[in-house]
Amino acid sequence: MTEKKKISIVLFSGDFDKAVAAFTIASGAAAVNYEVNLFFTFWGLNVIKKYKNRNAIGRGFLARTFNFLMGGFSHLPLSRLNFAGASPKLMTNLMRKRNVATLKELIEASILLKVNFYACEMSINILGLKKEDFIPEIKEILGVAKFLNIAEKGEILFI
Repeated sequence: MTEKKKISIVLFSGDFDKAVAAFTIASGAAAVNYEVNLFFTFWGLNVIKKYKNRNAIGRGFLARTFNFLMGGFSHLPLSRLNFAGASPKLMTNLMRKRNVATLKELIEASILLKVNFYACEMSINILGLKKEDFIPEIKEILGVAKFLNIAEKGEILFI
C-alpha cells in the first residue's frame, strides 16, 4: 500500500492574492486525495480570524492595536496595486465574472475537503491572541517543531 501524498503550506502572508494561491493549491491537492496541512503564521493569521473586519482583540494595548490595524479577512490587501483596499473587491468581482472560485469559496472547499488548519503558537502569543479568536476549523495551535513533524515526508510550500 502506498503512502498518501502530502503537502504542507505555510501561509505567512496576509495578502489576498497569496491567500488565493495557498487555498487554490490546498483545495486542489485535497481534491486529488493529498493530505493537506495549512500552517498560518503572522499576517497569514488574518485569513482565519473569526472577526472578518477590524477588531481590537488581544491581550494588551499594543496587541490590540496591531490586531486592529491588521484587520481580518475583509481587509486582506492585494500584494500589488491595492488601490486603497479596492483591489481585492475588484479581483473578487473579476473572479466571479470569469467563473473562478473566490477566496471565500476556496476556503469553504478546503474545509469540506478536510484540509488541516493549524495556527502558529509563537505568532499567536506575540499578538496576544487565543484559539477562540479564530474560526472553529483550526485543528490545533502548535509550534514549528510539531508542524514540521506533521509535515514530515511531504512537500512544504512557503507563501
